[in-house]
Amino acid sequence: MKPQAIIKIAVDLIMTVLLPILMAFILTGQKVHEWLGTAMFVMFITHNVLNFKWYKNLWKGKYTAFRIFQTVVNLSVFICMIGLMVSGIMMSRYPFAFLSISGGMSFARELHMLASHWGFILMSVHVGLHWNMIMLMTRKAVKANPPSDIRKVILRVIAAAIAAYGVYAFIRHDIVSYLFLKIMFISFEFEQFPILFFTDYLAMMGLCICIAYYAAKGMQRISSPKRRRLKK
Repeated sequence: MKPQAIIKIAVDLIMTVLLPILMAFILTGQKVHEWLGTAMFVMFITHNVLNFKWYKNLWKGKYTAFRIFQTVVNLSVFICMIGLMVSGIMMSRYPFAFLSISGGMSFARELHMLASHWGFILMSVHVGLHWNMIMLMTRKAVKANPPSDIRKVILRVIAAAIAAYGVYAFIRHDIVSYLFLKIMFISFEFEQFPILFFTDYLAMMGLCICIAYYAAKGMQRISSPKRRRLKK
């Protein structure tokens, strides 16, 4: 595996790990949250630099349903990250405290709330769109045999269980209200064990990954040349 490919995988893995941790602001505390948020943004910039060819090719080639969806998701993630950076810097008490920004705190809180929850969903969807590639690379790295029919069934049952719990967690944490700013402050059940909090958010990530993965497969199947020939 080429060094650049290894760096890409490492950066993507770090970002995936940071995602649920950053949603646990109440558990980590503001100082840790801010430094981890800064690390996430550095990783995001690195990710975009490593994948700069994607931006160069935006105006090239044909736009299938899958490519349109992927482009919308990627650009939306970029907007969310910019929103998180701007609002995070405005509210910062630690990494960017030297800037001494005092105004616009209400706007910054709303922007951070909106961008963080949409970013969580969209970044999980982004992972789902690349899930097939992730699985192939993982299989090569561990030198695993191609999955048997039984293993496929087991993996699909596990994925379905995670997605089902993700739906429950999505409703339990009232994520929709955060996505549309119906709730302006983070509510947290302090009697809940931290492991359960992370389980909920990992399950929600799993739900988004599953939806994106199967949606991508469907769109790619519809757009495949073989299917178009059959229709003719």
